[in-house]
Amino acid sequence: MGRLTDVIKHLIIINVIFFLATQVLGDQMYQWFSLWFPENENFQLWQLVSHMFMHGGFMHIAFNMYALYAFGTPLEQIWGKKKFLFFYFSAGIGAALIHSGVNYYYFNKGLDAIVNSGISKEQVMNALLEGQNVNWYSYESKSIIDNFLSAYYTPAVGASGAIYGVLVAFGMMFPNAELMMIFLPIPIKAKYFIPVLIGIDLFSGVTGYSLFGGGIAHFAHVGGAIFGFIMMWYWKKNQFNNKRWD
Repeated sequence: MGRLTDVIKHLIIINVIFFLATQVLGDQMYQWFSLWFPENENFQLWQLVSHMFMHGGFMHIAFNMYALYAFGTPLEQIWGKKKFLFFYFSAGIGAALIHSGVNYYYFNKGLDAIVNSGISKEQVMNALLEGQNVNWYSYESKSIIDNFLSAYYTPAVGASGAIYGVLVAFGMMFPNAELMMIFLPIPIKAKYFIPVLIGIDLFSGVTGYSLFGGGIAHFAHVGGAIFGFIMMWYWKKNQFNNKRWD
């Protein structure tokens, strides 16, 4: 891992500042800076970036910042500050776009089912906006309604999407580096470890069965990984990085 590089250090400081501010201001910080569904009244365009500095608890920020340090440090050392920052924020914004796109699908699937039951779209949107106590489950199956309500009411927070992009870049730059999960203390090469980790997130996102607990934006993780892979593939193809690849 080596020493704490400049960009990594400043990203960690900003994340910690946001986390401490959240402990003081609470829900107001989540309302301003989390990533809300675009049709939610709390949505603002800046949240595509600001949500990357918000976290849901101490363990959330601790794991993310450790991963940023562990996997981001060697990348910044090789790429330099500007290229790493471009990559990090591109992966994070890409993750936000894919997460929002999946939420858009889930939301409209539920909305269409409710509208087909005889309630107008305007009535549905007003009920959501005003937080009316509606028995949504009388209109469609529990899974569809759960996804519909979660898409509208649950904001996304955390740097995980950007960090999954960093993980992919690390795996492509250092495929034979050996990594270990906390609950599986067996060294596994990055070229195997990271695809399996992304596969678990994809499985959890599609099936709704999470191996790591609830409240995880699995498709944001997958989105960050996809954008990270696309950028790395493009840079390698166009020799953006002058250093040799393994």
